[in-house]
Amino acid sequence: MSVLDPLSSFWYSDIRGICAVMSRQFKFAVVASSTCLVALLLFGAVYARSASTDGPYNQLGVYTEVLERIKADYVEEPDMKAVTLGAINGLLESLDPYASYLNADQYKQYLKEKDVPKADVGLILSKRFGYLGIIDSIPGSPAAKAGLVTGTVVESINNVSSRDMPLAFAGILLKGEAGTTVDVSVLRPGKSEAQKVTLTRAQIAYPAVMARMLPDQIGLIQVETLVDNRVDEVAAKVKELEKQGAKRLILDLRHCATGSPEAGIELANLFEDKGLITYSLGQRMSRQNHDAQASKAITKLPLAVITDRATAGGSEIAAAALEGTRAQVVGERTYGDAAIRKPVTLDDGSAIILSVAKFYSPDGKAIQDNGVTPTVTQLEPEATTDLDDDSAASPAVPAAKPGEDLLLEKAIDTLKNHPVARNHVPRPAGSLRRAG
Repeated sequence: MSVLDPLSSFWYSDIRGICAVMSRQFKFAVVASSTCLVALLLFGAVYARSASTDGPYNQLGVYTEVLERIKADYVEEPDMKAVTLGAINGLLESLDPYASYLNADQYKQYLKEKDVPKADVGLILSKRFGYLGIIDSIPGSPAAKAGLVTGTVVESINNVSSRDMPLAFAGILLKGEAGTTVDVSVLRPGKSEAQKVTLTRAQIAYPAVMARMLPDQIGLIQVETLVDNRVDEVAAKVKELEKQGAKRLILDLRHCATGSPEAGIELANLFEDKGLITYSLGQRMSRQNHDAQASKAITKLPLAVITDRATAGGSEIAAAALEGTRAQVVGERTYGDAAIRKPVTLDDGSAIILSVAKFYSPDGKAIQDNGVTPTVTQLEPEATTDLDDDSAASPAVPAAKPGEDLLLEKAIDTLKNHPVARNHVPRPAGSLRRAG
C-alpha cells in the first residue's frame, strides 16, 4: 500500500492525533521505551556488521551483551526481572499485536477461566504502543455504551498499568460477576488527558442480523458479529429480501469484529460459488486452501460490501474473498486480524499465545498484516459524544448530519453505477503468489 493512499494517511494522522494528546506519563513511557529500543537496534546493527552470520544465536548474543551492559553500566541497579519481561513483551508485540506471554501463575488462571462463562464489558483488544488498544466494542455492550471506540488506548485496568500487560490476562481482569464494576483509564482519540471510566459487567448479548429493503430494489443486510449461527441468519435474510423483490444486495460488515475464521469462510461462500476464498499458512503449518462450494452458495445478485476500521477477523476474510470478483468493497481499511492462534507452553510452566498461521486473501496478501483495503474508499465520519467537556482535536472527517450514513450512500451509488459483473471469473484456487 502506498504511503500516499488517502486511507493510509487517515490512519497515520489518527495515530499522530493520539500521540499528540497523550498524558505526560504516557508520553514519557513511550519515549523511554522507544529510546531503549532504538539503542538496542543500533547496537545490534553494529554487532551484526562485525559478525560472520546473522542467525538466531548471533542475535541472542547481542541480546545477552545488551543485558550485561545494562546490569553493569546503568545508572542504578536494574530490576532484571522487569527488564526481561519488557523485552519478551516487546518482542511479541513487534511480531504479533495479538500475542501474549503469561507467567506460570497467569497461565494456570487463564486455563482455569478461559472457558468459564462470565459477565464481561465487551471490549475487543490488541496491543498498541505497548499498551492495550481497542479494536472495537461489541455493539450494545457496556464498553460500547461508554463510547469506547476503535483507536482508544487503555492505560490501566483497576489501577494496574496495561503497559506490558499480557493481552490474554487483560481479558481475565475485565470479566467477572454480572453487576460488578471495573475501572479503566483510557486515552480517547482527540482528547488531551486520560479519563477514568467505570464499566459494569453484564452478560454480553451479541446483536442479531438485521435486514431491510432500500429504494431501487436494494436489499441491506447488517452483520455486527459472526458468532453462533449468524451465517445461517444471513442466509435466511438474503432469501427474505429476494422474495421481497431485491435485485441488488449490500452486506454491511461495519463493527463486525467477533466470530471465527471458519464463519468468515462460510459467509463468503453464501455469495461465492467457485474459486478460492482464502488459504492459511504458517512456518510449521502447510498451506490449506478453502475453496467455495457451489452447493453452499445461495445468490448471484450484484453485491456491495461495507467495511470500516472495526471490521476484523472472520468478516475480513469474507470481505477479502468477495472483493473485486464478486463485489465492490466500500468504506475504510479493515483492522487486520485473521490468524490461527494457540498457546505454546514453556519449561517453567509459562506460555506464549501467538499466531501459528495467518489467513491470506486470494491474491496472496496476509490479512493480519494488511487488512482489507476497499475498492472504493469512504471514511466514516467522526462520532461526537457528550461524555465530558474536554476539548477535542479537529476530526479527520466532519461529523455526519443526523440520519446521514455516508458509507451506505456510497455503497448504494457504487452498486447502482459500478456493479461487479454477475458472471464473474473466479480467482484460481492454485495461486501461490504471496504478498506481505
